[in-house]
Amino acid sequence: MTAEWYVLIEEDTLKTENPDGVEVQLHRWMLVGMHHIGQDQAEAIAAAEDAALHYIPGVLARRARPGDEPARHVYLAQDGAWVALVRQRYRECHIRVTTARLVHSQEEKEAPPKSLKEKFRSLLEDPSPPVQPWTWTPPDKPE
Repeated sequence: MTAEWYVLIEEDTLKTENPDGVEVQLHRWMLVGMHHIGQDQAEAIAAAEDAALHYIPGVLARRARPGDEPARHVYLAQDGAWVALVRQRYRECHIRVTTARLVHSQEEKEAPPKSLKEKFRSLLEDPSPPVQPWTWTPPDKPE
């Protein structure tokens, strides 16, 4: 597989809920953009910087008027990720922009649907074991 570079944009999404009459603001990092750049890593780095300096998060874009420019503080982390704090009209959002190289891609595969006979049989049998979470087993070291 050739080196294919992408710019990934993550947003701090905000959702307000009112359980039991109490307003709760829920923050969650969410991948909102995967932009294919190509085989040039330098171009991906330049695109990531441009995104950090100009990308408008959805929370602010929904309420923006033509000509609005939000306040923005952009930081370059040691690992090469760009982190930006964007503010406009008492609202603020954080974004993280990174470059990434695609190293694996696999299409989804669906199991064939169960026949009516298999569905009835599964009602009578024990449930199948749950899917085990991923764990790392280090390889044995040669002595």
